[in-house]
Amino acid sequence: MSEKYLDIQDIMKRLPHRPPFLLVDRIVEWGPKKVVAHKNVTINEPYFPGHFPAAPIVPGVLLAESMAQASAFIEPEDAEADQDMGDKAFLTGLNLKLKRAAVPGDQLVITITLLKQMGEMSKFKGNITVDRQEIASADFSVALARD
Repeated sequence: MSEKYLDIQDIMKRLPHRPPFLLVDRIVEWGPKKVVAHKNVTINEPYFPGHFPAAPIVPGVLLAESMAQASAFIEPEDAEADQDMGDKAFLTGLNLKLKRAAVPGDQLVITITLLKQMGEMSKFKGNITVDRQEIASADFSVALARD
């Protein structure tokens, strides 16, 4: 890892997602087996007026999506592997556990570990912490659809 971190411009080079559906703000660690990302939750998030106005919380499915987006930054051990996934990566399985709500002001620390890679299918373990307390965890799989 030569850079200190990947910023939003670097992230948008790798992911096809754009605001308001880009759910990763910074990549602080990345390699062939693990990635650590940050998402800063602000009151300006577009889903808060409807989820829920009196007590805004991040929808659990968006926590899962932030983990899936972060998994795109696991670097393949094969340096020649295609890094441009474009819109070809799809979430194919998810077992999500939520322990507490993510709310405005939280900085989500998203940690993803590659468990197994089988051809175009990868299995991951993810967790999200706020102030070093786990708020969500997931086992999930992602498949690449090649042209």
